[in-house]
Order: sequence, then C-alpha cells, then structure tokens
Amino acid sequence: MIGDDDYVYDEATGEWRPASEMAGGPGAAHPAVRDASGNALTDGDSVTLIKDLKVKGAGQTLKQGTVIKSIRLTDNPEEIDCRHESIKGLVLRTEFVRKR
Repeated sequence: MIGDDDYVYDEATGEWRPASEMAGGPGAAHPAVRDASGNALTDGDSVTLIKDLKVKGAGQTLKQGTVIKSIRLTDNPEEIDCRHESIKGLVLRTEFVRKR
C-alpha cells in the first residue's frame, strides 16, 4: 500500500516524486507537451515559429511566422519532431512555437 509520505525516484526527470503520482503508470507524472503560450500540443498539429531560428547544419534561417505542419511529439516534452520543405528531420524546442 502506498502511503502519503512515500516518494519514488523518477529516472526520466531525475526528481523524487510522490508515490501516488507515480502509481498511474508510465507517463502519468509527465505534464502535457505545451507551446510557448501554454496550449497543449498533439501529434499532427500545425505550429508557427515565434522567433527567427538558425538551423545548425543546414546553413539556413527559419523566419518568424513560418508554419510547420504535421508535428510529432517526442519522448522529451520540450521538443517536437517536424519536417520543413527544405529540412528533413528537424527538431524544434516547444518554447519557440505557437499552436495554429
């Protein structure tokens, strides 16, 4: 039985969490993926860049207002996997995007 004072180490986040929070199974303790405005993101959403971003390795800059369609969520709630017409395998941080 899980008591109110029990804590479990969550290896994914590196934090000690209340056992009642961890009892929900994998992913139960992780918050939803959110954009810069706090809106929840899901697979297949379209997002807009809120800042010019230099893309490492591509020698290109994605401008503010660029629309990225059909995103995919990753294991990291701070990153999304997406594709731009000229850049394949692009990973963006959620702090630089806003849901459309």
